[in-house]
Amino acid sequence: MRDGNSPTTDEPAQSGGVAAGITPGAAAGEPGAVHVILGSDRTRIVLSGEIDADLGPDLQEATADAEQAGLPIEVDAHHVTFMDSSGVAFLARLSIRSQHRVRLLRVPPTVRFLLEVTRIGELLDVVDGDEPHDFEAAPDAPGETDPAAP
Repeated sequence: MRDGNSPTTDEPAQSGGVAAGITPGAAAGEPGAVHVILGSDRTRIVLSGEIDADLGPDLQEATADAEQAGLPIEVDAHHVTFMDSSGVAFLARLSIRSQHRVRLLRVPPTVRFLLEVTRIGELLDVVDGDEPHDFEAAPDAPGETDPAAP
């Protein structure tokens, strides 16, 4: 018996797509990245791509940098295409170690689902948009720099 997803003998098997757990329109296999930007009044951590065990050391370093700054922390998850337990553990660790309640900005549906299932979302403030005022990097802040700057 053949279902709609099974290949026939003369057509190749499909890979990817919804059946493989990839959101339609998302870039499959996009490497993950973590960027910590120290602002004048808060620390922003920008996550993108696949947030998984491969980023373990980067997530640990981001936690340490944000904790050391001692400012309120916000995590921009807008460009996250996949997250596993490493990303969930990172968010939990941030929420436990921060002196302030961590804010999670622009959460994609796949991450929102994980927050609900694991109940980690109860430890964070989930915000659908960005702040009304722009994020301003602290003058002479270590970390992220403008590559166009001289």
